[in-house]
Amino acid sequence: MSESIEVTRRESSVLRISVRTAAILLAFTLVFTALMAGTYKATEPMVTASALAEKLRLIGEVLPPGQYDNDLMADSIILPPQGILGLDDETRVWRARKGGAPVALVFEAAARDGYSGRISLILAVDASGRLLALRVTTHKETPGLGDYIDPKKDKNKTQPWITQFSKLGFDSVPPKKWRVKKDGGRFDQMSGATISARAVTNASGRALAWAVENRDKLFALPANSRFEEKQP
Repeated sequence: MSESIEVTRRESSVLRISVRTAAILLAFTLVFTALMAGTYKATEPMVTASALAEKLRLIGEVLPPGQYDNDLMADSIILPPQGILGLDDETRVWRARKGGAPVALVFEAAARDGYSGRISLILAVDASGRLLALRVTTHKETPGLGDYIDPKKDKNKTQPWITQFSKLGFDSVPPKKWRVKKDGGRFDQMSGATISARAVTNASGRALAWAVENRDKLFALPANSRFEEKQP
């Protein structure tokens, strides 16, 4: 009988310890979660401001602020994933205007066929259908070889490779010529690194064609509305 009582006491003690341990762990988890939530809430404005500043910096590389007088962040529309642009995620199209008149569309695109994978781009296309400027935002191309697509890495600082696209449209370079010279097109490529140049050139041509086809819809949509391919 005494042995049975002793076993019961030990089991009860183990249960109390288990409950106490679980309570301590739960309390720790709740405190940690509260601290993390507080930290996130405190730092969220700084993170948001930093992301906005970086976005404005990238936009400024393809469209200087002096060319428009509206708030690009407010005058933007939602762009669902677009296969022709190489976009798998939702993004935005920023509409630049001056005195209320359309100036340019700024949007992102991507080449999925870079030598080392995806090459992300940002570009500005003016209201007449010219590619004002194009920049690479992220890539993994080979340092010292294919990374010349990024003007920060291009050794030619006077006239970086990517600037050859600036202010060109299909009126001056037909779609069939919007290729690297090795493919019978207009644009130069660096010897030994054609794949990187080809990927950017072809992606920019597709992006320009998309912008030209959809520019009227893109400028006409209310701010913060969603662009859909088939709209009346």
